[in-house]
Amino acid sequence: MLIWDQIFAAIDWFIPAAAKLERSERGLAQNFVFTHLFGPLLSQSIALFLYLSDPHPGFACWTVIACIWSFWTLPLVYRQTGNLQLSALVSVELLAFTSLFGAYYYGGVSSPFLPWLIISLLLGFFYLSERPFLVVGLFTVNIAGFCAAYLSWGFPELVPQDHLATVGWISILSATIYMSWMAIYYANMIAMRSDLEREAERHRETAIRLREAKDIADAANRAKSIFLAKMSHELRTPLNAVIGFSEILLEGVELDGKKGHKKIDLERINSAGKHLLSLVTDVLDLSKIESNHIELKIEEFDLNAMVREVIANVQPMVTENGNKLVVKCSSNLGTVSTDQTKLRQAALNVMSNAAKFTENGTIILSVQRRKSQGGDWIEIQVQDSGIGIASPDIGRLFQNFGQANSATSSKYGGTGLGLALSQKFCALMGGGISATSEFGHGSCFTIRVPAWISQQQEADENYCETSPQIANVLAV
Repeated sequence: MLIWDQIFAAIDWFIPAAAKLERSERGLAQNFVFTHLFGPLLSQSIALFLYLSDPHPGFACWTVIACIWSFWTLPLVYRQTGNLQLSALVSVELLAFTSLFGAYYYGGVSSPFLPWLIISLLLGFFYLSERPFLVVGLFTVNIAGFCAAYLSWGFPELVPQDHLATVGWISILSATIYMSWMAIYYANMIAMRSDLEREAERHRETAIRLREAKDIADAANRAKSIFLAKMSHELRTPLNAVIGFSEILLEGVELDGKKGHKKIDLERINSAGKHLLSLVTDVLDLSKIESNHIELKIEEFDLNAMVREVIANVQPMVTENGNKLVVKCSSNLGTVSTDQTKLRQAALNVMSNAAKFTENGTIILSVQRRKSQGGDWIEIQVQDSGIGIASPDIGRLFQNFGQANSATSSKYGGTGLGLALSQKFCALMGGGISATSEFGHGSCFTIRVPAWISQQQEADENYCETSPQIANVLAV
């Protein structure tokens, strides 16, 4: 085994680095080098017997011997040029010339060199299969030269025909061994190609089955989404009734001036109903997105007014955990054209998460209009000093029902739909949400969506410094 490794290492020395990259090309290159290193060894006996048979070895004899020895230089030609087809072309031409030249001077049409002409033709189509006309043209020129020499001077009889019998048998034996090797190599190539074709066919069948399974899964997912959409819609009607009647009862209790457990119980009913309604609404929105039944409602609105609504809605959650809200924004963010409801919901979801996962800390809301060659963009950034998220867990945040980890879910609750929906809403509006975080040191979420989906509009971009109190922002 070590000997074979050394032989292959010696063969690979002649192969340029580029040829080693492709398995098929490397195998062809190895075969070329091997046959041109060991093939001339078979021909040395022909050269020796030819030299001994010729009573006056001269130009013809030494030319044949020189051509046989020249085959050993072709692996070096391949190493220097890195072009297998060029090296093979030189080899085929050299073999065709040697065969016809030797046949002209030694035996004519009965020469022991003629079998090698057939071999050179086969090798030409083997190595230059992509250029068959070149091979045909090459042999046409060589045979035409052979015929022209015969018609002009005839066949010179340097060695009697009967003296060439030994050389003929050696030539036929060498040619048989050479062609057997090439036939074995070619059979292995065909077998390998058949294996590859069978493997490719198996992969095609597997791909077809996977596509069919994917189509079935997509159909089932769409059916599930439609079912959830219908069920969620049906659930909202009784939930609205529960919330509405609880609010009526609360108003009645407050008018009567009664307090105690009755009011507390009604507040719990009302709060639980609103929470359940928000969950049902999230599921409804998610199912609409997955079933491609949700559409954008593009409208022009004042971005500052939307920011004030978001702040007013999230302020109770911020103060509940003892946090301070800091806002950075322009005094005139201008008018934008996009889906206000979805943008507000995405901002509320991000702000709600910051308020929920931060205690006695700071939450910074930055709203900007960024204009560049890529367009006019709304950028809403929410930064908190809360619990943070470990790097491996960030990828799960925007998955349906995904949360950072099970410990977070059990401690803080939630369904894990908020960020997933927000990301889908932003994607529908042509933008997205990005997140950066460090565990134990807070998080930063950035919403970025186009400011104008239907048109472009200039806006004043004068940004102010950090406002330490929320009242300053609400007064803008």
